[in-house]
Amino acid sequence: SLLRIISLRSNNFDGHIPHKICDLLNLLILDLAHNNISGTIPKCFRKLYSMANRNKNNRGNYMYVSEGIYLSALLVLKGRQDEYGATLGLVTSIDISTNSLTGEIPKEIARLVELRSLNLSRNLLTGNIPDNIGNMKLMESLDLSMNRLNGEIPLSLSNLNFLNHFNVSYNNNLIGQIPTSTQLQSFENLFYMGNHLCGPPLTKNCTSKSIPTDIANNGSSNEGSKVNWLYVSIVLGFVMGFSGIVAPFFFIRPWWIAYYRKLDHICGKLYVYWATMG
Repeated sequence: SLLRIISLRSNNFDGHIPHKICDLLNLLILDLAHNNISGTIPKCFRKLYSMANRNKNNRGNYMYVSEGIYLSALLVLKGRQDEYGATLGLVTSIDISTNSLTGEIPKEIARLVELRSLNLSRNLLTGNIPDNIGNMKLMESLDLSMNRLNGEIPLSLSNLNFLNHFNVSYNNNLIGQIPTSTQLQSFENLFYMGNHLCGPPLTKNCTSKSIPTDIANNGSSNEGSKVNWLYVSIVLGFVMGFSGIVAPFFFIRPWWIAYYRKLDHICGKLYVYWATMG
């Protein structure tokens, strides 16, 4: 098929993404955003030839105004919506944001090395960001925000030299240090919010992985010593109190007799009180 653009955004489509889309070898733009699509991201996306291996000698991959056909499309790239016309053939984009997609981001998607924009935001995606995502070296816009992703941001992302829009905010479970690169440190803090990330551009410093103090010190931490001495002081206090106050009643006969006389007197008064109340 010579189909190059599928733009079906902002409808009420539901169901899964059909695998037949993967047979569209000339597809440059896939836009299914703002629908009710569920299921997982097809692994067969790797077969989208024009996104994986642009053949510059193949005229079918480009659109020309001189042919009398002017194609345009509204695309959300780099966080904003723009209209692309004559240069549309130079854009490769997948936008399946704002749906109900589940499962993990398939590592096969990183084979689309000619892809310029990938928007998977506002879905229910889980798991880690694929480690090989750094293979998409021409990527300019990557939006993975508002999902349920976890783990660390892959170090390979620092290889994306053309990246000028990156958003992983509000995934809640992303952890660790933001990989060091000129691009990743240039984005605003809000693109990393809602996670447990650290390091520049965030103000939160990264510390070494937290290890329980008693394990790090072979079970002899200062905190542990404080707790042990606390227990010792409690036991000693009980022993001293028992020997200094309670013990004489049992081991010194006059005290023992006086104690029980006093106790008998109190019991007598209580008996009279309850009898009167009855």
